[in-house]
Amino acid sequence: MIPIKKDFELQIMAEAGKILAKIMKRLEKEMKPGIKTMELETLAERLILESGGTCSFKGYDSFPACLCVSINEQVIHGIPSTRILKQGDMISLDLGIYHQGFHADMARTVVAGKSNKLQRKLIKVTKEALAKAVKYAKPGNSFGDLEWITQNYVESQGFNVVRQFCGHGIGKELHEDPQILNFGKKGTGPKIKEGMVFCIEPMVTAGDWQLEKSADGFAYETTDKSLSCHFEDMVAITGKGCQILTKY
Repeated sequence: MIPIKKDFELQIMAEAGKILAKIMKRLEKEMKPGIKTMELETLAERLILESGGTCSFKGYDSFPACLCVSINEQVIHGIPSTRILKQGDMISLDLGIYHQGFHADMARTVVAGKSNKLQRKLIKVTKEALAKAVKYAKPGNSFGDLEWITQNYVESQGFNVVRQFCGHGIGKELHEDPQILNFGKKGTGPKIKEGMVFCIEPMVTAGDWQLEKSADGFAYETTDKSLSCHFEDMVAITGKGCQILTKY
């Protein structure tokens, strides 16, 4: 069953999303060659605790950190470490906060230093796929509509969508129903209703979409070592339409 949030719950989640977006924006400013990924983790945890919240990811399914830092071919769940970011590294940051009994979750991908043409296109296409899916997120449409537009647009641009991981409902639990795939058919799946809150998160690869577990035992990376990109926003369906709760 997909939980329907009450007005006061939506208000709390909007506050959580606003706090999280502010923290993510700060992290993006630190994404420069020469910084260790563990420094990003330390900053993320400090900012979350200073906000009065706690880390959603730390300890979830034994994940050891607050922040997921996935680099280049890594798609998701990369662990912060002593690894130093190099010029041109493509980094996906995924972060969650637990605020007054509710979770918020978002992801962004940036390049440390100068980007190349492929990286710029991959980021642009992934951001646009997210924006297109958000436009379909309105009462009466189905979750299959979101899935279809994501896949259709990404593949039309010469890239592939990850099939192993997906978006999800969110609220009192970090992952709630429904699962929102990055591929699918129009008109399929549950209908979108007012009061639903969920995360739309296109994960896009420059090469093959198949993944394998990384050496750290947590991250997943492309089997052909092609670049990947990940954007995620938490949205609420309200009487005024789709509201992005993690908007900068």
